[in-house]
Amino acid sequence: MAKSTNKKSNKVVLAYSGGLDTSVIIPWLKETYGCEVIAFAADLGQGDCDPVALKKKAIATGASKCYVMDLRKEFLEDYVWPTVRAGAKYEGTYLLGTSFARPLIAKYQMLIAQKENAYAVSHGATGKGNDQVRFELTYAAIDPSIKVIAPWKDPKWQFHSREDLIDYATSHKIPITITKKKIYSEDGNLWHLSHEGGILEEPAKEHQYDMLKLSNTYEKAPNKAAHVTISFDKGTPVAIDGKKMDAVSLLEKLNKIGGENACGLLDIVEDRLVGLKSRGVYETPGGTLLYKAHECLEQLVLDKETMFEKQKLSMVYANLVYNGEWFTPVRQAIDAFVNETQKVVTGEVTLKLYKGNIIPAGIKSPFSLYDMDLGGFSDVDMYDQKDATGFIRCFGLPLKTRALLLGKKTNVDFGSTKIINE
Repeated sequence: MAKSTNKKSNKVVLAYSGGLDTSVIIPWLKETYGCEVIAFAADLGQGDCDPVALKKKAIATGASKCYVMDLRKEFLEDYVWPTVRAGAKYEGTYLLGTSFARPLIAKYQMLIAQKENAYAVSHGATGKGNDQVRFELTYAAIDPSIKVIAPWKDPKWQFHSREDLIDYATSHKIPITITKKKIYSEDGNLWHLSHEGGILEEPAKEHQYDMLKLSNTYEKAPNKAAHVTISFDKGTPVAIDGKKMDAVSLLEKLNKIGGENACGLLDIVEDRLVGLKSRGVYETPGGTLLYKAHECLEQLVLDKETMFEKQKLSMVYANLVYNGEWFTPVRQAIDAFVNETQKVVTGEVTLKLYKGNIIPAGIKSPFSLYDMDLGGFSDVDMYDQKDATGFIRCFGLPLKTRALLLGKKTNVDFGSTKIINE
């Protein structure tokens, strides 16, 4: 067995979930590197993060110690809420549930490594995915001198599939819940639950929703619509149906409401950072309600130019978060812009929910820019409709000038439309 020669210690801190990959990695690290393995598990609201059970399993599997930390509040307030305020959706759809969880986990993993004087950190992300980047960019941002052991990219790693890991776990009597029949890879937290693998590796095939845990299917959702009112203070959700709630309780409540009504189910093919495409099913019930409500409120209170610039930057923000670039100056700089825009994003939004549909049913804000008189068809003192004549002449001047210079040789394409003389 190869022994570490690092002068700091012989300790490796593993980002541990208790799932298939990391359960195998603990004994593998000990066998391969002859090191002491310290497990670290973050409770981000995944539902099965029992500290006692995780510690017991990690130590039984070979870890010398296991830290379990409840990071739900920090996760929502410092990672999720900023992303909601930014309106960031990767490729226009994915609400980044796994993406912003990894930098938080990696940050605390590095803090534990410093505390334990560990010479290395390790994670169970594969060489095909995005999580490897998210973990390792965070490691680099905090301490670029730390050694990183990534088993799936390690030449000594002898496994080639999840089936191989199941066989190893079985032979080493490592308790696992996954089977070769239901081999979905899942990642969950308070914000979402993702599913990959199995039939989802075949985009031409419809899955049967046999993996859902947070949501009803559309068919099983209630036949009667539900209503929910979400209140925001400077872009941050603070209350449901008029009742103020802490971040964790608020999202748990929205997850229940959204899940019952089949809101937030997403089946997509996305572009991974490493260049390949992958298909995944995501359950983000409460998060989807928050995004919709926040968007509705911004439509009411933000002026056109601010909204335009914010929508552009939201795509940049989404890419940064997806790519694991959380601890970067550019992400922090965009946050400064977003926070300035959110000073007026205060108010409440009522949503109507029906079998996956989310319909705006009322928006109120003390900073509303909507003027009923201006928005109506009647004449008002503040707006003279005749002013539009001169405005259109100026606005359309480049087109008029071009048409006059080119004559009939303009590039206007009328397609197959035919003019019929009556």
